[in-house]
Amino acid sequence: MNIFEENLNKITTILDKNKNYLNLSNLNSFKGVTMETPPLEFNFDLSSNVSLVLGKINKINPKELALKIKDLINKNTKDFKEIEIAGPGFLNFKLTDKMLILNINKILENRETYGKKSSNKNYNIEFVSANPTGPMHVGHCRGAIYGDVLANLLKFNGNKVIKEYYVNDYGNQITNFAKSVFLRIKEIKYNEMFIVGEDLYPGEYIIEIAKKIITSNKNEEFKNFDASFKLLKKESLKYSMELIKSDLKKLGIEHDNFFSETDLVENNSVNKAINQLKKDNYVQEGYLEPPKGEIDKNWKKTKRLIFKSTLFGDDTDRAMQKNDGSWTYFANDVAYHMDKVQRKFEYLINVLGADHIGYIKRITAAVSALSDNKVKLNCKVCQLVKLYKDGKPFKMSKRSGDFISAEDLLNEVDKDSIRFMMLNRSNDVELDFDFDKVLEKSKDNPVFYVQYSFARISSLFRSLDNNLDDKLILKLDQFKLNNIEIKILRKIFEWPKIIDTASFKYEPHRIPYYLYELATLFHAYWSKGNEDQNYKFIEEGKIKSISTLAIINLISIVIQRGMSILGVSLPHKM
Repeated sequence: MNIFEENLNKITTILDKNKNYLNLSNLNSFKGVTMETPPLEFNFDLSSNVSLVLGKINKINPKELALKIKDLINKNTKDFKEIEIAGPGFLNFKLTDKMLILNINKILENRETYGKKSSNKNYNIEFVSANPTGPMHVGHCRGAIYGDVLANLLKFNGNKVIKEYYVNDYGNQITNFAKSVFLRIKEIKYNEMFIVGEDLYPGEYIIEIAKKIITSNKNEEFKNFDASFKLLKKESLKYSMELIKSDLKKLGIEHDNFFSETDLVENNSVNKAINQLKKDNYVQEGYLEPPKGEIDKNWKKTKRLIFKSTLFGDDTDRAMQKNDGSWTYFANDVAYHMDKVQRKFEYLINVLGADHIGYIKRITAAVSALSDNKVKLNCKVCQLVKLYKDGKPFKMSKRSGDFISAEDLLNEVDKDSIRFMMLNRSNDVELDFDFDKVLEKSKDNPVFYVQYSFARISSLFRSLDNNLDDKLILKLDQFKLNNIEIKILRKIFEWPKIIDTASFKYEPHRIPYYLYELATLFHAYWSKGNEDQNYKFIEEGKIKSISTLAIINLISIVIQRGMSILGVSLPHKM
């Protein structure tokens, strides 16, 4: 149920049937015509730019057209008790009480699905995919929560979503990780000093992994790295992924699928992908120009396989092989995405860290080439998180082992606060996470403020011996809203539009923004009742108006739907 779409369709249908009367030779399928919430100063429910859009393309004065449209709508429907022409030709609409009640009752009757827009598409969302060389740090948390909430949002709209983690368990970094564990084992078993090397991982968690491997492999001597490498790699990755999965679970996140890069390589998937691109003439042997900017001393002009990614909008063609002829990381990634395409996903979404911006064009080009432009890849970059405590910034560095882990963060603040606050700004801008602020019990702490609004509503219903889930149907003779309730109702009507926009643009941050605004309106109403008897909800233990009860119930419905998508709890008491 979306009153903006419903009323826009109603109006455009009327205009289409009467286009000759309006002298409209070109409707342009009503492209660019919108129905929105008007600014507060106009005190109307809906606003449309239809007169301005159609006036422009038909070279008709928009105000004159607006007058004719207004008369036409009044003759063809009784759903609006007032229509106003504003500014250069905007049409503002006020719904009749009958229509308001109809829409309120629809929400009350369909509380579980309010805001849902049935879609039924097939998505693969790959997110986190942190290198399996240790526990998650705070930088991973933002992308993890973004990906998880985006999946919840798309599922809410009826889509099929697979949440996937790409395990980068192949290459030099894994060898260095296994070597770090090996040296810690030698330190524990043979008292050989661990010497910190440039490519080694010295964190305390490496010692814990080493101890677990020793315990579970008592017959292994671990004297020679090469001889023990296969076992070390397997065991080290197992315990590292256990750490990562544990961190994710504490954040309320569970993936549907873990995809191994090693399996990809061992299954010859890279060769298969390259051969497919060769067949389509998108890969050929050739030479690349030297990299721009700073001179790479190791670069040399070498004939190699090159993907013609410029055919698909990339800035330059991309090497599929290194100087020694081995596959590049990009080649492995191309094979991985061919696997996604072959699994028949309609939409692919990759959630990337801030350091992967330069990688987007090439992998998007690869998906276009592999799918003959039929599968859409959308890469969403989550910018850095800056941590503050006591007014001072925290630093993090994974290789040194001196980093703020997800577990460290969870020891400071709860899961709900982390999930809500990590989405409190758009993913493409940096986020300041202030420990002190998220622990406050005030309006400055958005997650507390939204949770507190629901707790207040729950306490109100308890005091009336009512259940939030009880069926409540309004009748015309019961309907009477004050100015604050009208404002709240209009905000509630915006919920389906918020869901629609957040889903279409992959912008889940719109949900906490909206919930905070709705909670603020409710808290202001509560405070107004303490100041002015006319706005008090309850008199002598009874609700003053059944309409008021309905509006408050609507607030609880939207907050429950929104917080469920965010994966944030709603306490009934605080």
